[in-house]
Amino acid sequence: MTSPALPSDNDQAIREAVATGIPAALSDLGDLVRIPGMAWPAFDQTQLQRSADAVAALAEGTGVFDEVRVLRAAIPGTDEHGQPAVLARRAARGGKPTILLYAHHDVQPPGADELWETPPFEPTVRDGRLYGRGAADDKAGIMAHIAAIRAVAETLGDDLELGIAMFVEGEEEYGSRSFAQFLSDNKEALRADAIVVADSGNWDSSTPGLTVSLRGNARFTLRVRTLDHASHSGMYGGAAPDAMMATIKLLSTLWNDDGSVAVEGMTVRDADTPEYSEETLRDEAGFLPGTAPIGDGTILSRIWNKPAVTVIGIDATSVAQASNTLLPEVTVVISSRVAPGQTGEDAYRALEAHLRRHAPYGAELTFSDLDLGDGFLVDTSGWAVALTRDAMRDAYGAAPVDLGVGGSIPFIADLVREFPEAQILVTGVEDPYSRAHSPNESLHLETFRNAVATEALMLSRMNEIAR
Repeated sequence: MTSPALPSDNDQAIREAVATGIPAALSDLGDLVRIPGMAWPAFDQTQLQRSADAVAALAEGTGVFDEVRVLRAAIPGTDEHGQPAVLARRAARGGKPTILLYAHHDVQPPGADELWETPPFEPTVRDGRLYGRGAADDKAGIMAHIAAIRAVAETLGDDLELGIAMFVEGEEEYGSRSFAQFLSDNKEALRADAIVVADSGNWDSSTPGLTVSLRGNARFTLRVRTLDHASHSGMYGGAAPDAMMATIKLLSTLWNDDGSVAVEGMTVRDADTPEYSEETLRDEAGFLPGTAPIGDGTILSRIWNKPAVTVIGIDATSVAQASNTLLPEVTVVISSRVAPGQTGEDAYRALEAHLRRHAPYGAELTFSDLDLGDGFLVDTSGWAVALTRDAMRDAYGAAPVDLGVGGSIPFIADLVREFPEAQILVTGVEDPYSRAHSPNESLHLETFRNAVATEALMLSRMNEIAR
């Protein structure tokens, strides 16, 4: 495949079309944010259908695609189907390559409303940012695709011969349970020479980032039992081991004194990281004044290249209902991030073995609800990576940074398995202050404009490639 000389003769017209289209793109983004589409069964599932239909209408409105469909795939091993996803495709013409654009329309639950400065599903602009659940993760990814396609279609008209597929998933935040089956069911419609996964971030609000490594994940539920019934803490405390005591002691073995992971068998990747100060970490992560960082090595190596273990949920007696009772059982949810290069399965086996080995007082451990995902390392030698870096540089006016990301996008392993010849490009619209998954999630508007310009330049330049 031959890469065109850069920049393209169409670049200025593309930039102008992007700038003209940003107000409409942000208006459409606001409409998407107003739809509370969450894939958890506890939430109104009709909102996900509404969200998928809205995305399908946006895709159809570009006038580019030969076909736009809203589909569901079966969840393997069950009699259920996954959440509605949008699949759109136009065939390549004139021997041009095909690019697949991915994003997801489902969002995380908002959490406590009182933690939001403005309602989570009412898009609000202040101080150069658009606030709302999904404003960044990942409805902005959808609109970056749509806005870029609009700009390219307006500029190139009938000269647009690039093949474009778009896949907007509806359950990424809920584990992508039907993702692999969806790929299998629609393999030919999704087949592409390059795949853009618009679900990551940037170095900062003015410096683009191309994600080249991702950690994997291993999440599971652990139940700790020590007694067959609750007992009076005065009558038996000091002799009978309560489950909370056992759980606290057990969990404490997962970390060294400095907070680094102490689980034998969880690996570390050896790779250089850019300069990143403790002051930046404290600011971006929202440290309290007296809080100290955890872990060892460079700060970014801790986030990008080493494992992490977090207790993200616990079921026990609430403070409001606390009584002088020895608890018979406690249940926790453990989420671990796995260094690139180790499978989620291997990391989980190491965690399970560690916990069983360290269970205090003969506590009974039960493991359930296992969710695994592998990390990812990008091959940066291909033509699509070079083209993307050039587009980022030209759109942002700053050289892109190759990023590792501490988060996980497990379905990328499915993409690699189904499409081993495709080049994977992990991009995004977020900056370090987007607070994805947290209250007051927001999108930096200038970053969004630059992300749209990047993708529009990418598509225009790919349109000049002879396959």
